[in-house]
Amino acid sequence: MSNADKREAIRHLANEKNISEETLLQVIVEALATAYKRRPGSAEEVEVGLDPDTIEISFMAYDIDEDGNWVNPRDDTPDAGELGRIMAQTFRQVMGQRIREAERDKKFEEYANREGDVVTGIIQQNDNRYALLDLGKVEALMPQSEQVPFERATAGTRVKAYIVEVRRSDKGPQIVVSRTHPGLIKRLFELEVPEIADGVVEIKACAREPGHRTKIAVHSNDSNVDPVGACVGARGGRVRMVVNELNQEKIDIIPFSDDLADFIAKALSPAKVTQVLLSDDRSQADVIVPDFQLPLAIGKEGQNARLAARLVGVRIDIKSETQHYNEVNGIIEYAEGEWVANAETGAQEFHAGDGSIMSLEEWEKATALDALDVDALDVDAPDADDVEVVTLPEGEA
Repeated sequence: MSNADKREAIRHLANEKNISEETLLQVIVEALATAYKRRPGSAEEVEVGLDPDTIEISFMAYDIDEDGNWVNPRDDTPDAGELGRIMAQTFRQVMGQRIREAERDKKFEEYANREGDVVTGIIQQNDNRYALLDLGKVEALMPQSEQVPFERATAGTRVKAYIVEVRRSDKGPQIVVSRTHPGLIKRLFELEVPEIADGVVEIKACAREPGHRTKIAVHSNDSNVDPVGACVGARGGRVRMVVNELNQEKIDIIPFSDDLADFIAKALSPAKVTQVLLSDDRSQADVIVPDFQLPLAIGKEGQNARLAARLVGVRIDIKSETQHYNEVNGIIEYAEGEWVANAETGAQEFHAGDGSIMSLEEWEKATALDALDVDALDVDAPDADDVEVVTLPEGEA
């Protein structure tokens, strides 16, 4: 075989295995060195040379002295016939192993830097432990914890998933993907909204309860671009594509604000907020809403309030206007409950329906604030002359 044929064979094999020619040449050198050491009467160490242009191979043999140094270099290049069947077989085995390792390394390097990307795969199998996705050259694993509740995709279904982690293993890269990660929302919007992909519009925050609802806060770096409108798209076309990919998960798109109070008010959308009262350390907020808006602000099972709190990173306590007025004016609303004797002291305690406990002394102090002092009321008794006396007919008294 001519040198040109050897070069072409190497090029063809590299393309077939999807590795570089340099990697393949290094694999050949390592395989030849391993095969040489298994040759009867071989030296303790060998350095294999391979000219990438001429594909000429040379073997430089060495001995090892007491200090571990390579000494007595000498040319020990065997001729083609001397390699023998055993050496050729060894070379083929080692070569195959090295190529498989190079393929695995290539696949790992291809996906190692893709953590945080979205990939499209076809579900091969799905059970109670995990779902297996075919990404083409490799497979990805989606653990049960990374799957959306009640979303049971069948084999053959094409889905998009978020790469959470890429691990190296003996069988190649192990890719862990997710359908619940908030990053999936951001990546899907990048695919559908050019303004986000170009950096004109940013997703500043994202809070998600997979399969149910998501809130995202968006900001525009261009005053001429409406960030919410860009994400929604004409007739809602852009956000609809994301919703469809997430199996109709609801998505609230909220304009981001540097004013924390304003941001909190917008985060509780669609509820209308009357007032936001921030704590001194800005870690907690009391949000006042109209009485009829209280259920909407809290949301079903507290979902709207939870998502808003995660979105802004602040603890939120929602109160109606009536509740806030009563607190400000010292008006106490007593919960239903019962008086119970303390098991240890025997003292009477009021156990309210909301779980709170009030001692008799605390109860008396609280009720005293609400008691009406008749003597303090500025009401004059009517004079006798101003009283009209009505006499009822007999039988009606």
